[in-house]
Amino acid sequence: MFDPTVARARPLVVLGIDPGVSCCGYGAVRRDGANVEALAYGVLRTAASAPLPERLAALGADLEGLVADLEPAALAVERVLFQVNARTAMSVGQASGLALVAAARAGVAVFQYSPNEVKLAIAGDGGAAKPEVQAMVARLLQLEATPRPADAADALALALCHLWRAPLRAATGGDAPAVAPRLRAAIERAVAGSGPRPKDAVR
Repeated sequence: MFDPTVARARPLVVLGIDPGVSCCGYGAVRRDGANVEALAYGVLRTAASAPLPERLAALGADLEGLVADLEPAALAVERVLFQVNARTAMSVGQASGLALVAAARAGVAVFQYSPNEVKLAIAGDGGAAKPEVQAMVARLLQLEATPRPADAADALALALCHLWRAPLRAATGGDAPAVAPRLRAAIERAVAGSGPRPKDAVR
């Protein structure tokens, strides 16, 4: 029988994916009660000189390995609404599809967020510049420095966005509404402590 007390005590992991074939960012955050911390982050790379099918196969295997190792309760992936560069759009779409497949095979719920949704959740401004969002990620996770490369910071931002916007109701049997206010309060404190933003920080 489902015991909500046990579910609330269980640490939860969200894996964020910033998709790309050449460089695919990943970032996992763990929520344990009121505490949220970075569990793992980095990038998965494929060799530009290799044939595309081999690159996709390698990236797919790496993503499946990440999901198996981290055992996330949810996967948060960037939803790309528009890309001026068709080649970039194709790369992002292919990597995103591989992430969805890896999650589906492991039975992990998938949630997609647009860049503006992530910016709003993390920086409190849907038009915030990427460096501002990445700096807020470091602040929220109490990291000594902004995660590098930028793809890893973006992936962590996706994972944090999910904890705030859609707190794992399916994975926790409905206990998660208590998560959002705590994370929202942490974001508001961090934003308040970061001081006024320069005009050129918003695009």
